[in-house]
Amino acid sequence: MAVFTKHPVSAPPAPPVRETTGHLMLRAWCIFVLFLALSGVAWVNAFGAVVAGAVAIASGVLTIVLWATLRPFIQWRRLPWVVFAYVAWATLSIAWSAWPGVSALTWLMLAITTLQALFVGAVLTWRELVRAIGSALKWTLGLSLLFELFVGIFVRGPVLPGFERPTEHFDPIVYWSRGNIFNSGRMQGIWGNANLLGVVALLAIIVFAILYAARSPRRPMLIVWIVISAFFFVRAGSATTYLSAVVVAVVLATILLMRTTKRPGERTRYYIAYAVVGIGGLLAVVVWRKELFTLLGRSSDLTGRERIWASVIARAMERPFAGWGYASPWIAGDPHFDRWIIDHGQTVMQAHNMWVDLFMQLGIVGIVLMAGVYLAYIWRAWFFAVDRPRWDLVADRPYSSLTLLPSLVGAVLLVQGLAESGPLILWGWMFVVMFSFKIKQAPVIGQGAAEVGAAIERGEAVRADGMAPAESAGGSASAPADPAPASEPPARAAGAGS
Repeated sequence: MAVFTKHPVSAPPAPPVRETTGHLMLRAWCIFVLFLALSGVAWVNAFGAVVAGAVAIASGVLTIVLWATLRPFIQWRRLPWVVFAYVAWATLSIAWSAWPGVSALTWLMLAITTLQALFVGAVLTWRELVRAIGSALKWTLGLSLLFELFVGIFVRGPVLPGFERPTEHFDPIVYWSRGNIFNSGRMQGIWGNANLLGVVALLAIIVFAILYAARSPRRPMLIVWIVISAFFFVRAGSATTYLSAVVVAVVLATILLMRTTKRPGERTRYYIAYAVVGIGGLLAVVVWRKELFTLLGRSSDLTGRERIWASVIARAMERPFAGWGYASPWIAGDPHFDRWIIDHGQTVMQAHNMWVDLFMQLGIVGIVLMAGVYLAYIWRAWFFAVDRPRWDLVADRPYSSLTLLPSLVGAVLLVQGLAESGPLILWGWMFVVMFSFKIKQAPVIGQGAAEVGAAIERGEAVRADGMAPAESAGGSASAPADPAPASEPPARAAGAGS
């Protein structure tokens, strides 16, 4: 006769783990910080430079208060020191700057962006971080869609910054929105710049596709957002962004191919093959540049960029070692920049190449430091993506699609840096610092002291061995098969660098 035990082996039923109200508010603040970096000049176009600067400074002060209050776990020996070296050199440049006021003001924005990047990377887990980026992108693209629809339906014409209607004809570069949503013209979104809209739309496609592959909640809506992002990507008509998309596709294919290797040294032939393809592609662009840019609807001099580069390099050669002083972006009202380089009747506010811009501002030293920042970032991001998650003897754990994001973002920024100075400021710089910091602090998703500390703050139950339940791809909790004690430093991902 069967006997039912009164001591079941399974745990009694319990309600699902819910996030604390405090952590929900913290994550909302992180989304706002990311939105602030992604939206960028939209704040200037809507409210003016003074209000935009005040919001940025106030956000930095609040982040400092939150950091002092929360004190998130940080492994101080595993910080992105090359990033700090670059910021320190930018700080020192104020001493010899030809435009000290501009240097001090723009350095303040650099310091705030760096602080925000470190804070967001410290208080969120990898999965929370990617989802927060996705939420911020939804806000930027959603507001852009509403803004363009409002202009197209009610205004039915171009709009100047500050929501002003033009009383005379201006060059299209001046308009905040050209009112092109219902025709074939280029769209600019809340940024008032088609190139900025295009690259954010490409970033959104990448993030939403990764979240979809990770089986995040509300997957059908992610498809809707991918469609909206693709619409903006096409309507922005940015040749540089199109090239970035091609490079992203190549990098993604390479990572997925590298993940199929099973024996040591098997990746070597793939590296050689892709190096040959990359060098051949670069030479083809140089040789057939005119035909390529004609096909993309651009002039062979990159729409006047070569003229800008020549002027900036000529000034940089006067102070080649230390540069003229930090200034990202250029302040048009300063006498050194006002009417210095004119494009479409407007004062140019960047060199349209991050390396040329760095050469003028911080000299050869600045270029070397920034090259070190990107070299360390790309190196760690690459092995973060291609190596299996491992912290013990188990070597066959499945890959996570979330590990693709740092490498793909790095590809976008490197290509954008050839024709824009955007990677030096706002979300470009923030993402490089944030991912560099996060990979060093938590080289394995869901494991290690940094990830566990954030999980505890989120309100999850912690097991007796000190580990928090590892999240599934969709954000739910499940116990890891082989946990590592929270008191030990996280294991280094294979090839992740020091």
